[in-house]
Amino acid sequence: MTTQRRHKLWIAIAVVGIAAVLGAAFLAQRKPPLPAPQKTAPPSLEFLASDVMQVAPHDLREILTLSGALRAVNQAQVKARVSGEVREVLVREGASVSSGQVIVKMDTSEYQARVNQALGSQVAAQGQLDIASKTRANNKVLVEKGFISKNAFDNAASQYDIAKANVDSANGALDVARKALSDTVIRAPISGLISRRSVEPGEKVSPDNNLLEIVDLRQMEMAAAVPTSNILSVALGQEVRLTLGGLPAPVVGKVVRINPSIETGSRSIMVYIQIDNPQGLLRAGMFGEAQLTLSRKNGVLTAPQSAIQSDASDHYVYLIENGKVQRRSVTLGLRGSDGDSSNAVEILSGVSNGARIVKVNLGNLPDGASVKVLAAKPAGSQG
Repeated sequence: MTTQRRHKLWIAIAVVGIAAVLGAAFLAQRKPPLPAPQKTAPPSLEFLASDVMQVAPHDLREILTLSGALRAVNQAQVKARVSGEVREVLVREGASVSSGQVIVKMDTSEYQARVNQALGSQVAAQGQLDIASKTRANNKVLVEKGFISKNAFDNAASQYDIAKANVDSANGALDVARKALSDTVIRAPISGLISRRSVEPGEKVSPDNNLLEIVDLRQMEMAAAVPTSNILSVALGQEVRLTLGGLPAPVVGKVVRINPSIETGSRSIMVYIQIDNPQGLLRAGMFGEAQLTLSRKNGVLTAPQSAIQSDASDHYVYLIENGKVQRRSVTLGLRGSDGDSSNAVEILSGVSNGARIVKVNLGNLPDGASVKVLAAKPAGSQG
C-alpha cells in the first residue's frame, strides 16, 4: 500500500471515531431526567380522647401537704391514789364512761380502820377541849373575885389552847383518813371511752400506778411539722383538709395552735390541727395527710403538670389546632390543686381559654404532624 493510501485510511478512521463520540453524547442528552426527591410529610398521630384536654379557668390553691397521727384532745390517765388491793374493775376497753362514774374499787378495810382510829382520837381531843374550856371559864370568875392567882388562871388558859390545838390536829388527821378512804373508790375524771385497761382484780397497786386510760373522741388533733420556709403562710383558724385511711371522704379541721419554737432536729415548727368528731368516726392513732392552703388564685388557666414539658430554656405544651399538633411555649405561675388535678400549674401566657392540648407526657412529638383524636368508647363496649 502506498503512503498516500495509508494517509487517507487514517483520516477515515478518525472521522468515524469522532462521529461515534458525538452520537453517544447526543443519545446521552436524550435520556429522561431523574425524578426530584420527594419531601417526607410528618407522620399522622392518633390520640385517645383521654389524652387531650381543653384549657379552662379554675380556682387554684397552693397546697402544703403534711402528715401525722390523730390523738384525742381530751384524754386522761387514771392512776391509783393510794396503795392496796384492787377489788373491782368495772369497765373494759371500748366501754363508754361519764365523768364521775365509779370505775375501780379497792379494798377499804385498812383505810376504814384508819378513819375509825382518827375519829376516836378526834372525839377524845374534843372531850379534853370541853374540860379545858370549862376550867378556863371557872378560873376566870375566880381570878376576878380574887380567889385564885393570875398565874393559876394563865395556866388554865394555856391548857385550853393546847386542847384546842389537839382538836384541830385530830380533825386534820380525820380528814386525811377520810380522803384516803374515798380514794379507794376511783371515778372517771372525764367522759369518754376506755382505751386501755392495765389492772385486774386482786392486783396490788401503789400510788401513781396506771390503771386505765380514757379518751374523749369528740375532738381530735393532729400535730404536723411545717418547714420554716412556709410558716409565715400559716395562721390560727386556717382551714385544713385531711385525708385519713378508712374514711370515704376528706374531713375539715383548723389550725388551733402554732408552736413558738423550732424543732432542732428537723428545723421545722409544729402546728396543731383540731378536727371535730361528733359522730365518733375518727380514732386515736389514725394516720393521715393534711392539705394546708398557702395561697389561692381564682379563675386562672391551669393544666396538669403532666401536660407541661421543659427543655434547657423553655416550658412548652403541645397544642392541637386545625388538625395538627404544634409546640407552644408557655409561661408558668402558681402550682397547686385546681379541683381536677392535685398537681396543676397556672399558665400565665402561651395558650388561651378553650385551647386543646395534649395532657399526658408522650415525649417529643413532631411539630406540624396531623392529629386524629379517637372518640371515647361507650361504657361496656368491646373491642
